[in-house]
Amino acid sequence: MTGVTLWFGTVACGSDEPAVETNGVDELPPEEIEERARTAATEATTVRLSGTVVAEGSSFRLDMRIGPDGGVGEVSMEDTTFELLRVGDDMYMRADAAFWETEGIPEELESDPTQKLDGKYVLVSPDDPAYAELSGFTEKNALLESLLVLDGERSTGEESEVDGVQTIQLNAAEGDGGTLDVALEGTPYPLRLHRGGDAGDLRLTDWDQEFSLHPPADEEVVDYGDEVLPEDD
Repeated sequence: MTGVTLWFGTVACGSDEPAVETNGVDELPPEEIEERARTAATEATTVRLSGTVVAEGSSFRLDMRIGPDGGVGEVSMEDTTFELLRVGDDMYMRADAAFWETEGIPEELESDPTQKLDGKYVLVSPDDPAYAELSGFTEKNALLESLLVLDGERSTGEESEVDGVQTIQLNAAEGDGGTLDVALEGTPYPLRLHRGGDAGDLRLTDWDQEFSLHPPADEEVVDYGDEVLPEDD
């Protein structure tokens, strides 16, 4: 019995779990890891981008799903939150009465803003200066280019994990200029970004997962005219 016991003990000690097969980017120089990740992000049709961003002294939170035909989600700034929906060229935003009282009510709707705007989708005219700013949250490649920023000499960091996916970390300026987690399984998508200078943290998920966009029903839409957010005097 002793020999049998020792034999099983030897087999158990000598058995190792098979190594996880990676996509190979962990064997590449850091600059090429970044290039592969950015190429994967550009070529993907859809993504969900969520997290916080600090820019020019202001902080905002976003949770957007973006595809080739538009995007949908929420943007929060300070104490206000609004929903965005773009279907093709049609841009809608929806917020409660408190938001509109803070931002200012379009003159066309000042008679009864709560009834007309609270919880309704507002159709934003392409001629409105706010259109370009709001639509920027629904343009995948433009938004990624503005947010996926690393500053400083690149170096390869430690392996990590994001939502169950093994990653390799890419550091800029030893992490002070940002840290990007790149998937080591399947397509090397960027999955998590810690922006340099504590300028926010972002998750990038649902790459290439299809989702549907539908315009709101007519009775849920208010057409305010030419300018959704009045300009400051």
